[in-house]
Amino acid sequence: MARVSAQERRESVVRAAIAEFALKGYYGTSTEAIAKRVGVTQPYLFRLFPGKKAIFVAALVRSMEDTRLAFERAADGAEGGEQTRRAMTDAYARLISARPETLLMQMQGYAVVAAAETEGDDQTGELVRAGWMRLWETVHLSLGADVHETTSFLACGMLGNTLTAIGLSSDHREARA
Repeated sequence: MARVSAQERRESVVRAAIAEFALKGYYGTSTEAIAKRVGVTQPYLFRLFPGKKAIFVAALVRSMEDTRLAFERAADGAEGGEQTRRAMTDAYARLISARPETLLMQMQGYAVVAAAETEGDDQTGELVRAGWMRLWETVHLSLGADVHETTSFLACGMLGNTLTAIGLSSDHREARA
């Protein structure tokens, strides 16, 4: 068997953490579950990351970056506002269809910010806000730096995220089976 580098193992931990945190949230996820999913021991997990919060933050940052990259790739080569908007919408739909944990991880992250800040932890919120601003900037530039278009695109996306997370279709008139 080939030896796995620490960086490859870190990547495996981040992906496993996204899956675990997405479904169970920060407080409902144990580092034991993450280690088990990856196939490592908890002590090894803590050689890669200093603690559970660091794993959560790495998972959250990765899920936001995956989304940003999906938008960026979709916009590359698109010609004009409506074509770009449609390409980014379609790319995001494919991303959350193939990897719904990406969306759920981000939703968990948004929820954790408020809880963390009431406990005096501003770092998580700063990271989430920085990730959000990178998403904004990618969408904003892709849509021709039009604030109204950017706001509309992201607002519709957040509505779609919420409806998807609670099990309603994007037009919210019919419940999902």
